[in-house]
Amino acid sequence: MVKDVNIEIALTHVITRKKQTIVAALGVTIGVGIYLFMNSLGSGFTSFSRNEIFKNNAHIKIYKDDELSVPITKNTTNTGITLIVNPQITTLSKKIINPEALLQQVKKQPYVTNALAQVNFDAFYNKGKAQIKGTGNGVVIADYNAMFNLGKYMVAGSINSLNGNNNGIIIGSGIAKKLCLGLNNSITVSSSFNVIKVMKIVGIFTTGNSMNDQQKSYVNIATAQQFLKEGPSYVSTIFINTPNPDNTESYVKKLQRLTHYTVEDWKTTNADVLMGAISFSILFVAAFGIYNILSATITQKINDIAILKATGFSSGDVVRVFVLEALIMGCIGTFFGLILGAILIAIMSKIYMGGPVGYFPISFELNLFAYSLMLGIFITVCAGYFPARRAARIDPVEIFRK
Repeated sequence: MVKDVNIEIALTHVITRKKQTIVAALGVTIGVGIYLFMNSLGSGFTSFSRNEIFKNNAHIKIYKDDELSVPITKNTTNTGITLIVNPQITTLSKKIINPEALLQQVKKQPYVTNALAQVNFDAFYNKGKAQIKGTGNGVVIADYNAMFNLGKYMVAGSINSLNGNNNGIIIGSGIAKKLCLGLNNSITVSSSFNVIKVMKIVGIFTTGNSMNDQQKSYVNIATAQQFLKEGPSYVSTIFINTPNPDNTESYVKKLQRLTHYTVEDWKTTNADVLMGAISFSILFVAAFGIYNILSATITQKINDIAILKATGFSSGDVVRVFVLEALIMGCIGTFFGLILGAILIAIMSKIYMGGPVGYFPISFELNLFAYSLMLGIFITVCAGYFPARRAARIDPVEIFRK
């Protein structure tokens, strides 16, 4: 079987002009390798930060949001002037009305895996003259542990010690360290409502997040209600977990139909725009670098294009020759680029950073390898097609005159 002449010419260019081939393939290798490595790095940090978020934050929360003061007089005719004096955020109660009924209704939804009620309050941890400001979390500890697995982070005591113990408290290791406190010690806790209680430390946790460990504590929900001078029906937040945290937008719309309170997902609370922008920037730089190198390679072969056209090759044949040539160099470069990226990922994944992070947060992800492969092939085809098409339109006589 006779080999297609276009393929033969492309292979001849690739083999005989080794320097140009190596330079072009190396450009693709570096572009694809860096793109794969940086996106794996970004994905690793994103996964790590999400795990940190979900240590004590649910996929979705329902709460009563702040409201603006309403006009003194309502204008129903759309004429005249509406009277309003210094509109500002009202200091009404954050109480969810009939939270038990709402919680039961939420739990019945097929897309809800866990749901619990929580009461938060501003807490002040005191020992002698030392004081730390933090956040107290009133929960049913069994339900909270089922959702967030708090028991995994306990370094002293047990979460079960908080069951039915309205005088018990579980504190973060940062609080314990700053106030020199240990298990079964007493700690004075006060709230912004001037309620003061002497609590017994029944557990100490450490999540590795300094903000949580130095500020958070857990008490029974009834104790939190007392700190706020509220009754047993007071609930400030309902936390909800779903099967897929990436699909929370659709769940939020469904839950919003059940209540007039604010329904907010974790993506709204923890907006993650930065990594998307970084990923796009990496893609743009890698694609631009690959395009420039291969485009320059094609442009340098303008004399070859003139010879091909002068010997009877059509513009379409010329384009096919150089697209095929670019594709061969791109495949070579992409293959080695994936190897380069894999080596960098393997090296970084072996670096131990210590603390809660452990090993460097980067790993092999097949989807990123697939994206990198598609990027390398797509850009090389574009880098071969557009310069070749432009060059193929040139009159060969013009090229010979030069």
